[in-house]
This record gives sequence, structure tokens and C-alpha cells, in this order.
Amino acid sequence: MAAVRVGIAQLNALVGDLAGNAAQVLEAARGAYEQGARVLLTPELMLTGYPPEDLLLRPAFVEACQRALGQLCQDLAALKGMHVLVGHIVASPAGLRNAASVLCDGAVVGTYFKRELPNYSVFDEKRYFTPGDQALVFVVGGVRFGVNICEDIWLAGSADQARSDGAQALLVLNASPFSVTKQAQRADIAQRCVQRTGVPLFYANMVGGQDELVFDGASFVLDAQGNVLTRLADFSPDVGFVDIHPGAAVQAVATRRAAPPLTTVVAPDCIEAQVWSALKLCLADYVKKNGFRSVILGLSGGIDSAVVLAIAVDALGADRVHAVMMPSRYTADISQIDSREMVKRLGVDYREIAIAGLASNFEDILSPIFAGRAPDATEENIQARLRGMLLMALSNKFGHLVLTTGNKSELSTGYCTLYGDMAGGFAVLKDVAKTLVYRMAKWRNLTGEVIPDRIITRPPSAELREDQTDQDSLPEYDVIDAIIERYVEQNQSVADVIAAGYAPEAVEQIVRLIRINEYKRRQGPFGPRITERAFGRDWRYPLSNGFREAT
Repeated sequence: MAAVRVGIAQLNALVGDLAGNAAQVLEAARGAYEQGARVLLTPELMLTGYPPEDLLLRPAFVEACQRALGQLCQDLAALKGMHVLVGHIVASPAGLRNAASVLCDGAVVGTYFKRELPNYSVFDEKRYFTPGDQALVFVVGGVRFGVNICEDIWLAGSADQARSDGAQALLVLNASPFSVTKQAQRADIAQRCVQRTGVPLFYANMVGGQDELVFDGASFVLDAQGNVLTRLADFSPDVGFVDIHPGAAVQAVATRRAAPPLTTVVAPDCIEAQVWSALKLCLADYVKKNGFRSVILGLSGGIDSAVVLAIAVDALGADRVHAVMMPSRYTADISQIDSREMVKRLGVDYREIAIAGLASNFEDILSPIFAGRAPDATEENIQARLRGMLLMALSNKFGHLVLTTGNKSELSTGYCTLYGDMAGGFAVLKDVAKTLVYRMAKWRNLTGEVIPDRIITRPPSAELREDQTDQDSLPEYDVIDAIIERYVEQNQSVADVIAAGYAPEAVEQIVRLIRINEYKRRQGPFGPRITERAFGRDWRYPLSNGFREAT
């Protein structure tokens, strides 16, 4: 029998855009059909987008999804013999299902319900879905294809049942969000699944930004020995093809360039490139999917705003990015010089608005009330809040999305001002540690020096008082970031962090700051998730909290 060509389409869905998502599937199916494919695999919940969250609780949304699936089925009917595997939702007597259906010749020829519903980290599928308990196997050109959805292959059972029911190849729909360790995890899980079942595995992953989640694509196909036959692009829509040859031993053969092996670890020199791509994609998609025309940010002459500016230009183009320098009496001349140099290199619109007079006005108004009290963080925060107010005024007048520039280290420790530098709509560096911000700046300059070197080499400072540096009140950032990684991302105990060699006073200080600044983070904008535990969907600590962890 002739080989069966299988297409893998990693597509960029928008949650709730049923017609737009269906149109992407239809376009990919037509293109694959022209390339000789008779099976097309698309990502998990492609029709609804992922994660649809509480849209799933709206009866009107569920009904609209059913209509959209029916319309897509009709639209695909012209592709005779083409089997398109589409992720969608199904309302069943047992409850709502996370489903995948095979559409062919104008009909649904089979439907699979996801069996393993993740309910950890950023996932809460048990809030919405009822799990399935049956396998689905369908035949095309003499090849028996089994179906799984994402988490199904992470646990033994679903793939094994498909194999027991005669599957000779496994098609897996995925919406697996990016983190710096996720591609290595996927490689390990997929190869273990192949070793267990002995059948080729086709893995189609979502791509694109959806609020704080980034889907990196990086879809792949493994043969029955676990070798990579093809691997699709990172952070970009892509389509790949593999031919399946039926027979006693099904063989899968790639139809395009040889694929690199799936890595089991992320190379250190790749982390900066991956994170940059993730942040760029998430920002670009948030702007596009929410109808913004442009973005604006406050440029300080420091490393964080410089990196955010460079990412914004890479994501959107210089003509859609606006930068504002708002110097105070404490702003160093070199901060203005470096800011002017950077915007000149990037070619973005740039304004300077001095805030010294505004700050003085506030001090004059408040001085009678503050009489007898020494200046402190109050006066510093007034400056930051004036900048936030000016940026929001420009946003209101011109429709810019305000980008905040705080990083994970600062948000963890509260080294940021509520309604000041935290004011905005999208926090590009929210999940990026300060030390990684520096590494990303150096990496970006390798492809063209857009960030002046002095911005990278200067000691970091908020410049809210004379001769201020971040380390006046905090440990060095390499210590801060190591403690945050262990305590927040790896969920280690305070005692374990101290046992790893960090000074007890430093650990206790950082953990205390993380705890008491939860209220700030709750009120700040969301931003791209790039670690295994970001402040947002997978960090849910109570604001009123009497627990204190013993050392």
C-alpha cells in the first residue's frame, strides 16, 4: 500500500475567536492536502484556543463552539479523504469534555475525550472538564492511528490503551506552555512513551502568546525507536510532514530537512535566546490580539527599561514604540545620555518630561502635614508615581499600551512602587530574574549593539535619592536570584535554602520580603511566564497570612 502522509500544524489560536481559529485549521488543511497529506494533526483545543478558562462556564460559548465545529466540518468536506484532527469542547451528559475529533468528508468520524486532566501549576482543567475513559483508533490507508491529548502521554495508561487497541502510530494534540525547562521535559516524556508503546509519536503543540502564557510550538515526530524525524520551528507557526508506510512494522519517514535531536537539557547559551523569543512573541501577540496600535514605556537609563525597549522594538517595530525619559533632581546625567543614545540607535519616538518641579509641588503641599518627619521612601515613591501618572496620561490620550519594566527580583522583594513603576498594562520582565536580564542584554548586543555598554556595566539604581544603589538595602542580585529560584520556583523550604549555603540572614530577609509584598504583586500587571513558577496563575498565596516558616 502507498504511504500515508501526515501533516503536523502548529498554529496560533486566539481564545474565543472561533471563526478565526477555524479559518486557520481550514487553511492549514488545504495546504497540507495540496502537499499530499491525508491526515492533519492540529493543537489541543485549537477551535476554542487554550486556555478558555471561564468562557467554558458560559452556555452561549459552548453552543457557539458546537456550531463552529459543524461549520468547519462542512468547509473541510471538499478535501476528499482528508482526515483533520481538531481539538474542541463537547457538552456531554457526564459534563464538559476536552475533546479531539477526526473530521473527514463532511462528517465527524470519531471523537476522543482527554483522560488525564492536569490540575497543577497553570492548569485547572478539573474545574471545567470531565475525563474520558475510552481510546480512539481510526484507519487511514491501512495505518491505524491512535489519539491522545497532551497530559495523556505524561502518565501511563492512555497511550498504552491506544496501543492495545491496535494503534500503529500515536497522534498527540498539545497546548503545552513554554518555560526554560519545558522542551527538555517534553522530550523525556515523549521518548519514554515511545519506549513503552513501540509506536511512532506525532506531537503538535500550540504556538503564540495567550495573556501570560507563551506557547513555543517546537512540535516534533519520533519514530518507533524514539529518533526525531522532524522538528518544527520554535515560537512561530509551522507545518511539517512525515510519511507513514503501512505493513507489519509501520515505518515513518520525514519529508523535509533532517531534524536535530530533542535535547534533554537546555544549553546555557540558548536560554537567553529562548527567553527573548518568548517575551517578544508574548508581547507581540498581546498587542495584536487586544487591538493596541502601539506601546509606551518609561526609559530610565537603567538595564531593565533598556531591555524592555529592545524587546518591544524587536516585537513590534520601532514605529510602534514610544519611550519617555522623566528625569528628576536625582537622575544622573549619564542616564539621560545613555537613554538618548539608545533611542537613537533603535529609531524610536522619544520624549523627555522633567518631573523635578512636579515633585517639588507635592513636597510643598505635603510639608505641613509631614512636619517633624524625616524624608523616607514616601518622597521616593512620589517621584515614581508621578512617572506612572504621566505614562498613563499619554496612554489615555494616544491609545498606547504602557509597558512596565520591573523584573522578578524586584517584584519578589517589593523593590518597586505600587501605582508608580508598576503602573501599566503588560509587565514584560515579570518572570525574568535580574541576573538573566543582564545576560539577555549582553546576548542581544551580539547581533547588533543596541544597548549602550555603560547601561550594562553600571551598578543598578532607582535614582530616587542621592547616590542610591539597589544594594543599599538588598543583597547582591546573584544571591537574591538564587534564593528566589530555590524558594519560589523550586518550592524549597527556608531550612533547605540555608543548608544549600546561603546566609540565614539573607534568606530570612528575602523570604520575608516575598511574603509582605504579595499585595503589591496582586495589583500589578501580568506578564509572560517563562519559569516553572511565576507570580500569577501558579502562585496563589493569601494576602492575609499568619504563617511564618521556621528556619
